Amino acid sequence: MKLQIIVGSTRPGRTGLAIARWLDAIAREAGAFDVELVDLAEYELPLFDEPEHPRLGNYRNAPTIRWSAKIAEADAFIFVTPEYNHSLPASLKNALDFLNAEWAGKPASILSYGGMSGGIRAAQHLKLVLSVLRVVVVPQAVAVPNVTAFRDADGTFLGSDTQRSEVQRAVAELAIWTQTLQAVRVNTAASK
Repeated sequence: MKLQIIVGSTRPGRTGLAIARWLDAIAREAGAFDVELVDLAEYELPLFDEPEHPRLGNYRNAPTIRWSAKIAEADAFIFVTPEYNHSLPASLKNALDFLNAEWAGKPASILSYGGMSGGIRAAQHLKLVLSVLRVVVVPQAVAVPNVTAFRDADGTFLGSDTQRSEVQRAVAELAIWTQTLQAVRVNTAASK
């Protein structure tokens, strides 16, 4: 089973990449998944520019084709998102909008971060978008409030013991849902 940890912010100096690296190490320790860190900044997706609706899968632009191939590899996701103006960053929303079938029938968890709220408003908006894309958002999520308090002088994210435990629970829950949804995806594909 392949778990992709998707860094939702592309802003230079973002905390999300440091958090994703911390999360990646915890997910690998669990041993349930082949884990891959997917950084949106490396995909250089323009604002959605495909001429046809994503549900058709007729992608014409090289960045979209590359992005589609990457997301199609995954069996599960953890989205790492900051909260920008009480919502998810445009970079993440745009990346989600480029695709359709590649997301469907796969489970996801959300790790949100920010100030006092820990990014929970961004997580709520992200859940709505993912549900339309037929992603099963598992109940176990992680919120990191006052995110700068968990970074050392080098910018490494340290995380608390509680946050580590929450991530471990999220990964365990994703493993259960991934196995279940893989069977559903196989049966659905076979019936077509």
